Amino acid sequence: MKQFLEKIRKPDTACPLRARLILAVGVIVLGFGLGVLQKWLDSLAVNELPLVFQQLDITNYFGRPAVWILLATVIAVYASHPLQASVNTFLFFISMLAGYYLYCHFVLGFLPKAYMLMWLAIACVTPLLAYICWYARGEGAAAVVITAGILGVLFSQAFLLLQGFRVAYVPEILTWLAALVVLRRKPKELAAAVGLSLVVAVIWQLLVPYGG
Repeated sequence: MKQFLEKIRKPDTACPLRARLILAVGVIVLGFGLGVLQKWLDSLAVNELPLVFQQLDITNYFGRPAVWILLATVIAVYASHPLQASVNTFLFFISMLAGYYLYCHFVLGFLPKAYMLMWLAIACVTPLLAYICWYARGEGAAAVVITAGILGVLFSQAFLLLQGFRVAYVPEILTWLAALVVLRRKPKELAAAVGLSLVVAVIWQLLVPYGG
């Protein structure tokens, strides 16, 4: 199995421990800050935001999964090792939830424990997903399939496909385009990944009709 995985993408074992620790701390700070930002935006009336933010529906954007999938993908694929991808992605989501629910408790005065436990359970799955996503920037068919999976889920957040083709959310289109840049490949491989991602998007919307 190790040889098979290293044919897809070989870990960079030369990355110094100090750099890995600094990155982990940065991920924790980023996650905590975004968690606080998300809950702060949730607590605002829409008309309190600048007009451009209202038009882009920024408040609800952070409440939908696309931006978090993109950020987790960036953290995962730019790690030097799949284990580092797993650890850093988990730290990101745990710190984000900490910021979100600490703001709920200490600033807004309530704590929705059922939702918190649900999101904690989801966060516990992210290390496995991040480990797999790390190989998206590798070589061969497996990397193309993983790339297609990520792009497909993000495409399903941006567009509605089952009852005609129409835009679901404009910010998610930008998120999908950003993912194309992050997961860029050779032209033929990228074309294959995008084509396969459309199939993934349709399947995702069939299985998770309210996931966009």
